[in-house]
Amino acid sequence: MDPIAVIDFETTGVTPGNDCRATEIGIVILQDGRIVDRYQSLMNAGIPVPAFIQGLTGITTAMLREAPPVEQVMGEAADFIGDLPLLAHNASFDQKFWDYELGRIGRTRRQAFACSLLLARRLLPEAPNHKLGTLNAWARLPNTGKAHRALADAEMAANLTLHIAGRLREKHGIAEVSHKVFCSLQKVPVAKIPEALRQHREA
Repeated sequence: MDPIAVIDFETTGVTPGNDCRATEIGIVILQDGRIVDRYQSLMNAGIPVPAFIQGLTGITTAMLREAPPVEQVMGEAADFIGDLPLLAHNASFDQKFWDYELGRIGRTRRQAFACSLLLARRLLPEAPNHKLGTLNAWARLPNTGKAHRALADAEMAANLTLHIAGRLREKHGIAEVSHKVFCSLQKVPVAKIPEALRQHREA
């Protein structure tokens, strides 16, 4: 499998804007079936962290006052990833913040996002649910640390992606698993997944 950058944001809310910003980013690079590099940083966008989010993530307003500016962190993160294809769990959320924060520093995303949540719904239907923590426990994947911290969640999503890739190879006979295959399968209605898998197997 070619390299993929798996990302996760912690934020102050669900919709990026002047009063809702990223507070932390975690990135891991997957290559040849393993994590080969990592990037993590808190980021200070100059807005307070709501009490509920502080309780969920453990990230406080005081911690962010000591963090590097969001502009610096996003520049470093974009340089770290370069043109590698992107993946996140519930990618629609992370994509919104990635695009918003990049836009604020005058940069634009060039690559597609794959989503391990959409892939899990299609390829791991027997799982109890498709939350990231549940999937990792169910598949007996490594404990990566505190949930709702960006690097731990990015590593969980990376390990889940490797599990899904193994399932595609071993159960469904798809020898060449790639980001392009992920992007294709995540768009297929659940009822049509068997046919899509057959087409990829025979490609």
